[in-house]
Amino acid sequence: MQSRFFIMGAAVLLAQCLPVRASAQTLTLEQAVARTLSTSPELRAAAIDVAIADGAREQAGLRPNPELSLLREGMSSANRTDTIQLSQPLELGGKRSARIQLAEQDQALAEADLGVVRATLRAEVSAAFLQALTAQEHVALARQSLQLASKATHAASRRVAAGKISPLEQTRSSVAEAGAQLELSQAEADAAQARRRLAAFWGSSAPLDDALQAPDSEPAALPPLAQLQASLDTSPQLRRARQQITREEAQLNLTKAERHPDLTLTVGSKKDQQSTLTQTVVGISVPLPLFNRNQGNMLSALRRVDKARTEAELARLHTTQALADAYQRVTLADQQIAVMRADILPAAQSAFDAAVTGFELGKFGFIDVLDAQRTLFQSRAQYLSALSTRHRALADLQRYVALPGTRHED
Repeated sequence: MQSRFFIMGAAVLLAQCLPVRASAQTLTLEQAVARTLSTSPELRAAAIDVAIADGAREQAGLRPNPELSLLREGMSSANRTDTIQLSQPLELGGKRSARIQLAEQDQALAEADLGVVRATLRAEVSAAFLQALTAQEHVALARQSLQLASKATHAASRRVAAGKISPLEQTRSSVAEAGAQLELSQAEADAAQARRRLAAFWGSSAPLDDALQAPDSEPAALPPLAQLQASLDTSPQLRRARQQITREEAQLNLTKAERHPDLTLTVGSKKDQQSTLTQTVVGISVPLPLFNRNQGNMLSALRRVDKARTEAELARLHTTQALADAYQRVTLADQQIAVMRADILPAAQSAFDAAVTGFELGKFGFIDVLDAQRTLFQSRAQYLSALSTRHRALADLQRYVALPGTRHED
C-alpha cells in the first residue's frame, strides 16, 4: 500500500501526511504569486517610479515662463524714468520636442523596470513558496519517521520482554526514536522560518497559518531550448535593456538641441515723468556660443549610448546563459524524478517492509530495520528535493520567457 502511495504521489500526496485542521485554509502557488503582485511593497515602489516619470513628462512639455520687470531711473519725481518690460524666452533647435521625447522614454523605462521587478518577484516568491512547501513536507516525513521509530521501539520492548533479543536492541531503538524526535523539531523550525520568509513577500509580518498546496507534480513537456532562447527578445530583461538604449539616444538628441542658443524677446514701455512721454521698448537677446557649445555634454551623451548598447549585449549573454542553466536543471530533475518513481522509491519501500517483517519474525536484527528505514526516508527526501529543484528551475525559466500555459504580466 505504501509502495503504491509513493509511486503515484509526489509533493501533493506527501503534503497530505500533515495533520491539517478542519478549519485550515490552503494556499496554492498561484495564489501566493497573485497576493505578492497585488500587495508587494517592492512592486508598489516600482509603480511609484512610473508615476514619478508621468509627472516629469508633464513638466517636460511646459514652455518657459515670461518675466516681468520694472526699471526705475532716478528717485525724484522731477527726473524719474520708469520702464516696464515683459521678456519671453524662445526655445530654438527643437529643445521642447526633444525634452518631451526624453521624458516619454523615461516613462517607458520606468514601466520596463516595473516589468523586470514583477518577473523577478514572480520567480522569487515561487522559489520561496516551494522552499516552504518542501519544508512542510519534510515535517510530514519527520513525523512518519518518528511514528515508525516509536512502533519499532515498542516492538523491540516486547521482544526484549519475551527474551528474544538483547536489551541492546531496545537501547538502539530508543536512541533512534530520540533522534527522530530531534529531526522533527528541526524540520518544524525550518518550516516556520520558510513560511515567515514567504509571507514577507506580500508585506506580512504575521505567521502564515495556511497549509501550502503543492502544484501538479507531473512533469510537463518543455519546448526545445532553442525555441525558448529564440523568444528571449520578449523577456522583461532584454526589453528593459533595449529601452535603456532608446532613452540614452533621446538624451543625446536633447543634448544636440541644447547646442542652439535660445532667444529672449523683450517688449515694454518707457515713461519719462518730467516730459510725460511714453516710448515703446522692443529688444532681443541671444547668447554667443563662443566657449560653451555643450561639447562636453555631447561627448558624455555619446558614451552613455555606447554603454547602454554594451549593457544590452551583456544582458543578452546573461539571460541566455541563465535560461540554459535553468533548462538543464529542469531536465536533470525530470530524469531524477522518473528514476526515483520507477525504481528507487519502490525498492526502498519494499526493503523496509521486508526488514520490518523479518524483524518481527526474528530473522533480522533491529539494526537492519534502522538501515532500511534510513534508506527509505533518505530516498523520500531526495525525491522531494528533486521535485523542489524542478519547480524552482521552472520559476527561473519564467523569469525570462513565458512557458506554454503561462504568460508574463507586464
